Amino acid sequence: MTTRQNIISLARHTRDSASLFVQDIGNGLLVVSHNTLALVGLAVVSVLLIFVSQSGLRAQIESATLGWLNARQEARAEAEGNTLLAAAEPDAIARATATNPKELSRQQAAIAHWLARRYSVAPEPISRLVQEAWAVGNRAKVEPTLILAIMAIESRFNPFAQSNVGAQGLMQVMTRVHDDKYEPFGGTLAAFDPVTNLRVGVQVLKECVQRAGSLEEGLRFYVGAANLADDAGYAARVMAEQDLLKAVAAGRLVPPSITARPLREAASAPAADDTAQVALLH
Repeated sequence: MTTRQNIISLARHTRDSASLFVQDIGNGLLVVSHNTLALVGLAVVSVLLIFVSQSGLRAQIESATLGWLNARQEARAEAEGNTLLAAAEPDAIARATATNPKELSRQQAAIAHWLARRYSVAPEPISRLVQEAWAVGNRAKVEPTLILAIMAIESRFNPFAQSNVGAQGLMQVMTRVHDDKYEPFGGTLAAFDPVTNLRVGVQVLKECVQRAGSLEEGLRFYVGAANLADDAGYAARVMAEQDLLKAVAAGRLVPPSITARPLREAASAPAADDTAQVALLH
């Protein structure tokens, strides 16, 4: 073999070796890349599985993230001099005891709007109470209109009302007497949560009616007049208010300013407009 042929053979061999080397390097990098991607994917899947299965960890991460975002928003707002925005809480609506009246049935919406006008309160929170009165009343076998009538007479729909003897909230439940009923709701401070007070109040009312044997006597028990000669007309006022609510639910036109009078008073009262309206209810 000539020198020229030797050089050509050596060059060809060198070229083939270099090509094989590059190919091996490429294959190696490809394998490493695939393995690396597989490891990364496995790690991501593992993290996601842990995140999904650990609700406590997920809640902590979500809370920390939300706290970080809120802190950044507050810091930006404070830097811009907007202190009101710095104190904003986007999730505050979740604590609001309110419902759109459009979400109620026609009967419930009529009562909600009537009560809102009668007691000068917003229709949205009243709608939530009407909705709850229907739900709780159906479960407890207590007329929803009776529940609403008691709230009207007891507190005029003021969830923070308190009597001089310690009755509290919408239905003026004696919190210190019925503190055990508030335990499932987190304690006695729940007396000032409108929905909780309504639920506990219905429990107390049902017990009173069962103990007394009749609705009217049960209302006397409820107001604490079981051992008194007179309940100062409490039971009659509640039942008269309920009659108005029943009339509204039936689609009758009842002026919000009408005076709710018991049957015996309506029979003997002079024929005024509101008296005539009451007479139509019976």
